[in-house]
Amino acid sequence: MTANRHSQKRAGKSRSQRQLRVGELVRHALSDILRRDELHDPALQNRVITISEAQVSPDLRHATVFFSALSCNPAELTEIGAALNRRAARFRGQLGREIQTKFTPQLKFVPDNSFDNAQSIDALLRSGPVARDLDS
Repeated sequence: MTANRHSQKRAGKSRSQRQLRVGELVRHALSDILRRDELHDPALQNRVITISEAQVSPDLRHATVFFSALSCNPAELTEIGAALNRRAARFRGQLGREIQTKFTPQLKFVPDNSFDNAQSIDALLRSGPVARDLDS
């Protein structure tokens, strides 16, 4: 997990309750849209895509959406991210019908690598020399 992303501190300012609430609304609504399988892009069909977080800008007009996909390598994640960003305008239209906010944020999809980072740290902690040092 990146320290910047999960610490709620960005450039010295913490995110407001309003940003956090709208981010959760966006995350839930996009998850529902993806679950309903309203994707007509070949790169997205038959993929299990998870929306892990949506970070909304202070003016609530832009959102960075972190996603992951089951059983995908980094090249496939990049391809899925490009496909999601191509369809961002359509997602924004659907999002506008599902959430009740003054502005519907512009969406930017970014692969979430925090799960891969956590697995590599876990594997490192379980390796022989490190596990031996932790046990003693």
